[in-house]
Amino acid sequence: MEIIERTLSEPCEGVLVEPEGGSAVGVLVLAGSSGRIDTDRCRVLARAGMTALSIRWFGGERQPEGICEIPLETFVEAIDFLKARGSGRVGVLGLSKGAEAALLVAVRDPRVNAVVALSPTSVVWANVGPGTDGVAYPYRSSWTWKGEPVPFVPYDEHWTPQGPEGAPIACRTLYEQSWQAFAEAAQKAAIPIERSAAEIVLIAGGDDQMWPSLVFAQELAARRAPAGQHPARLVTSSDAGHRPRLPGEGPAGRSGQFRYGGTAETDAALGARAWSDIIAVLSGDLHSGG
Repeated sequence: MEIIERTLSEPCEGVLVEPEGGSAVGVLVLAGSSGRIDTDRCRVLARAGMTALSIRWFGGERQPEGICEIPLETFVEAIDFLKARGSGRVGVLGLSKGAEAALLVAVRDPRVNAVVALSPTSVVWANVGPGTDGVAYPYRSSWTWKGEPVPFVPYDEHWTPQGPEGAPIACRTLYEQSWQAFAEAAQKAAIPIERSAAEIVLIAGGDDQMWPSLVFAQELAARRAPAGQHPARLVTSSDAGHRPRLPGEGPAGRSGQFRYGGTAETDAALGARAWSDIIAVLSGDLHSGG
């Protein structure tokens, strides 16, 4: 399928990739804490017949340097853009912190018809890096809505990385320890996906070493189950890590700083297993026929 790619400066820095002739399905693609514009993932979705928009939502001009008090309205404006281009159905596909944002936006914006959350969290976490003031500590929420911080879980400062000095860090235990240490905050920071009418697909690997995304995804699915809506579809693999890869994408880039778990093969296998559900939920066919 022929695709057309455009570099954007509005609604913010980003890229728009769509099939020639356009599409009635628009997808907002959100990368995680890398902050990158995920052009490759947009291309994969465009070849599947969808209009895909990826934006830089932090680290750009007039944006916070880190994931700190990011206005969720940033993503609402991107949805405005897709709707203005004729997207009758809108999905948000996010990885890690991008999945956190995707779920939060789906709770607040009823125009979101579908969410694909790769390696998600079930609660809102504290900032990762500095805000617009250049300050990273004391901890603040990663997100705001209508100018107010979204309740969040802080990090346990008693945590120390495990493993040899200088080796890549597995942050999973930081999130597990903080989740337990701040149990009351975690209850208040729960992402209430039961309030969203969006159809949801959750994708998580059991070997995720960044955070326990499979445990989080299971909690999200359980929270959605009694809500009287379609249940969240959960696609998992015990040996995949934090960065599932979709068919047509290459392996994720290497990082010498963090351990993500999984392997190139297991991460690709999880993405391949989830692919039919991803296409179905974004196009509106996930629950067709009952």
